[in-house]
Amino acid sequence: MGRNIRKRRTPLATKAIAASAALALGGGGLVWANFYASAHEDNSGWNRTKSTNARVATINCPDVGQKLTKVPRSARRGVAKELALLDRQVTDAYKRLAETRQAQAGDANYVNNAILSPLKSKRVATLDRIGININRAGGKRPQNLDQLAQCQGVPAEQPQTNDGQQGDDQNQDGQDQNNDGQDQNQDGQNNDGQDQGGQDGGGQDQGGNGGQAGNGPSADDFVDITQVQGNAQLGVGANGLPANGDGGSTGSFTTSCGTNENENRNSDNVIVAPGVSNGAQHQHDYVGNQANNAFASDQDLANGDTTCQNQGDRSSYFWPVLRVQDGQNDIDANAPGGGQDGNVGTIVQASEAQLKFVGNKNSDVVAMPQALRIITGDAKSFVNGNNNANANWSCTGFEDKVQLHDKLPICPEGSSVVRTSNFQSCWDGQNIDSANHRTHVAFVQGDGTCANGFQAIPQLQVRLVYDVQAPQIQNGQVQNAFAVDSFPDQLHKAITDHNDFINFFDENTMNEMVQCINSGQDCQ
Repeated sequence: MGRNIRKRRTPLATKAIAASAALALGGGGLVWANFYASAHEDNSGWNRTKSTNARVATINCPDVGQKLTKVPRSARRGVAKELALLDRQVTDAYKRLAETRQAQAGDANYVNNAILSPLKSKRVATLDRIGININRAGGKRPQNLDQLAQCQGVPAEQPQTNDGQQGDDQNQDGQDQNNDGQDQNQDGQNNDGQDQGGQDGGGQDQGGNGGQAGNGPSADDFVDITQVQGNAQLGVGANGLPANGDGGSTGSFTTSCGTNENENRNSDNVIVAPGVSNGAQHQHDYVGNQANNAFASDQDLANGDTTCQNQGDRSSYFWPVLRVQDGQNDIDANAPGGGQDGNVGTIVQASEAQLKFVGNKNSDVVAMPQALRIITGDAKSFVNGNNNANANWSCTGFEDKVQLHDKLPICPEGSSVVRTSNFQSCWDGQNIDSANHRTHVAFVQGDGTCANGFQAIPQLQVRLVYDVQAPQIQNGQVQNAFAVDSFPDQLHKAITDHNDFINFFDENTMNEMVQCINSGQDCQ
């Protein structure tokens, strides 16, 4: 899977109707397939039988990568491979969780004994290798590393988070917990008395299949945007605040790189898992640089072709694909990152992809260094919480009124789904990356300034528009659901949306961008 996936649309290979079975073993692991059978049928692959035991919807493991802020540079590639192995171990345990519903219903200790305990043993060994990698490179083994081995089952009825809530977590309407693991319901409505748990391994207590053959999304993940009170602030808390304003550097620079007409996709992530095939476990759309895969070096990227009209922009822009749960298979239905990792349905190409760089409210911006890497949002935020979340969903015609963070929008007729990402725009002035891929950049503060001596750089703002049919929710079930690809254990929650950028503007074009922004011009 190290090679990019380019869809070849043949009737048999890419558009075959999915089997009615929910789950099938083959091709190296568990394969999800779309289905519309009754959730209570014995052959559905998911046991929906009620029991006195609290059912476990997913698995919550400490995000080790975010804890490792000091890893010697020479050890980072080896550590990254071990971190990717931790992700795979969680995925394998989640698949085991999904396959054993009947056993869980009959044994209150089954999840702990058969799934969580073996997972902990595997994580202990992997964490030990991470410590060895750091020590051999001259670093200091992180304290209490072994304590990150223990994972928890997240009950369907009350999903939890690691880090607590912030930003949006005011429960303004006094409503119960929604099903995204967030304490707030600012974005959506209550569910008219529906069971708030809603998840049975990602499916629905109300009897719905929950999309993705029980892996999500569920009916509770959607909200009619016309029924949401206005809350037009982008970002969760201070995450993702737009940096541009009336003062400081007021210009902009727009680069046109298409909407991935080349269908250039893979399930790698060269930023967080270099050298690891299927390191993301979900498909990314790539625009701009066409050489991006897990094994690409900076030299490969610098020499790569680009889809950008301005050939001085060889930057890589990539984000999880959006799929519609339409009962059809795409080209990766039996592949890692696709069906083997719970990502099924038809991949939808964006109708618009706007890539815009803006300035800072209070100061000029400085040039970004070549090969600067920025990840915004958190692919694991369903269990990690809001600390790094930066998901913004809306509909055309509603963007200045409503931004959803933990819900997916149901748009009215004639309106399209919109995903917006405002990137970190403060840089430490030294590093093009950091051990946890976070600490070398930061978001602006509420007043638009950069803290801790960081410098203002152009802020990338990505706006993606999708023409998809509005999902239908009837009797607690969702039909024609859509969702972004995700790690299987994240249940395709809206809040897991994220976006990635690697800067490969040439020096002249970057200087042109900075000049345009600082002088208040709008360039492209």
